[in-house]
Amino acid sequence: MKFSCTQCGLCCKNITGIKLLNEFDNGNGVCIHFGEVENKCKIYEKRPLVCRVDEAHKVMFPHVPLDEYIQENIKVCRALQASAGVLYKIK
Repeated sequence: MKFSCTQCGLCCKNITGIKLLNEFDNGNGVCIHFGEVENKCKIYEKRPLVCRVDEAHKVMFPHVPLDEYIQENIKVCRALQASAGVLYKIK
């Protein structure tokens, strides 16, 4: 099982309170590396580990079953999308 990102950018626009991303918060909860116009990460290939769902599981959360970890990430993704009034299909 693998996390399938919808590329909506909402996780990049809601980083307030994520300690591992505090240094990237531009003050309004949006990551300093998020390109609003392109709706993409400007440092995608070098983004922090916490932003790499599949890799973060291996390094930071190996004690959590992969399918459970993916499902929790999908729940957060869907909650962000619902609060923004959008819903992208998660594969």
